[in-house]
Amino acid sequence: MKVFKEEQRFTQTWLIIILIIAIGVPFLLGVYGIIQQIIYKTPLGQRPMSDVGLIIFTISMFLLTLLIFLIKLTTKIDEKGIQYQFYPFHFSMKKISWNEISKVGVRTYLPISEFGGWGLRGGFFFNKGKEKAVNISGNIGIQLILKNGEKLLIGTQKESEAKNVLETYKSKIN
Repeated sequence: MKVFKEEQRFTQTWLIIILIIAIGVPFLLGVYGIIQQIIYKTPLGQRPMSDVGLIIFTISMFLLTLLIFLIKLTTKIDEKGIQYQFYPFHFSMKKISWNEISKVGVRTYLPISEFGGWGLRGGFFFNKGKEKAVNISGNIGIQLILKNGEKLLIGTQKESEAKNVLETYKSKIN
């Protein structure tokens, strides 16, 4: 019995830099504004944000950053089927049994043009009418076509391992 397991997180350098800037700039402006008020007794800028507003904005950016680093895509393929979880948006593993799948394989895709980027894509709020995707990074995914006509792509960084395990269970798809 072969089992495929993978966990992915957002760890791209460009994303980390953007998040540091998004948190750092308001924080530094706030510190500079406070220093300006203490030394010169004048607020920073023509229409300065209130201290409370700045604190709320900075805390919001910090919480958003924390959320991004909490996100984790877990994928498991075994004799029962394919399971995935996009935590914290899915509190438990989503299970797709082999008898629900009409076709499965690993493919290269274009994350931005096909799905509008990375993350939880498709369905209710996102690109409704197109296929769904859950991905963290890269451009390789496990493509599922379900018997009900739905399509789902699950991103992977382990292309060859996924292919090998899927090949083992292809006979379970009827």
